[in-house]
Amino acid sequence: MGEVFARRYELLFPIAEGGMGSVWKVLDHVDGQVKVAKLLRQRDAGALLRFMREQATRIHHPHVVTPLSWVGEDDTILFTMPLVRGGSVTGLVRSQGPLPEQWVVAILEQTLEALAVVHDAGVVHRDVKPANLLLEPTGRERPFVRLTDFGIAGVHGEPRLTGPSVAIGTPGYMAPEQQYGANPHPTQDLHGVAATGVEMLTGKRPPFADADIPRTPLGEVLRRGLSHDAHQRPASARAMREELLALAPAAWDPGSVTVTDQFADQPGHGFAGPTTPHSGAGSGSGPRPTGGFTGPGTGPRATGPQSGSGSGPRSTPVMPAAAFAGTGYGAPSTAGSAGVGMPVTLIALGAVLLLLGLWLMLG
Repeated sequence: MGEVFARRYELLFPIAEGGMGSVWKVLDHVDGQVKVAKLLRQRDAGALLRFMREQATRIHHPHVVTPLSWVGEDDTILFTMPLVRGGSVTGLVRSQGPLPEQWVVAILEQTLEALAVVHDAGVVHRDVKPANLLLEPTGRERPFVRLTDFGIAGVHGEPRLTGPSVAIGTPGYMAPEQQYGANPHPTQDLHGVAATGVEMLTGKRPPFADADIPRTPLGEVLRRGLSHDAHQRPASARAMREELLALAPAAWDPGSVTVTDQFADQPGHGFAGPTTPHSGAGSGSGPRPTGGFTGPGTGPRATGPQSGSGSGPRSTPVMPAAAFAGTGYGAPSTAGSAGVGMPVTLIALGAVLLLLGLWLMLG
């Protein structure tokens, strides 16, 4: 048996590690399902804000990855999400090259279906890109997309108490107005969808020249989505989806593209369960080795566990993020945030709640 966090989550296999935490394949001893868990060390205010945003954005839809639960122990927070086994669109393009138009239309129309529901909830994702589009392992059948990572999502239509100051998003995918700190708006996500579409069609990453965009009906939809003028983009996610559905052929022809299980050869594969969202949080029951949880990549702790005990140090190495770039589960990053020391869990969780309150007020 592997190390158990908070008497509930058994760490099966490391996926990636970043500057402030790591990503693991875990077994939940409460429901018996294999999930993905992000472990965040509570030292970074920006990272904790992203964590609370992801936890607060619980949109239940087949094409949206919904956070499942979270626990805290010592100075580490673990939160889980469904394990989506087909990897990301980034990995698909990297392994298969430019995709046929039929694949591009199928992936984008499902993404837009998800975004329509997200926007109806008053939320703007603000980071639509290939790495945040995960795929179920459907083989040569029609792809099944799941939108993930709401860490920088914003609320549309609420007044801001502070002026715009920083760009929020990923360069090349975020809309031009995001670079100047514009308020969240649904058309910003459509820019990310269009940039993702051009990348899938061409195999090139943004920025794109006009010559990179094909002179085809699909290319014209994407060209409008990439417009610097937000008013020139499609009016909504639903409107853009309708334009794409009109271009979809009646019969599915996969060509040579295949979406495979990216986790098939990893330890713990036999525990695989459905990825249907399961609600619940807090510590669960299960085997409990003695000793304080030290966490992957962290040193010994002086404080005791706040929500249960885990096991002692484990010898399994944590792989760098690049080793699993195609899976879609990148390691937590410290980019764009200032480090703030929080040595004890109670202080950190208090800061998390404060940040959540500020986010809800500021949008």
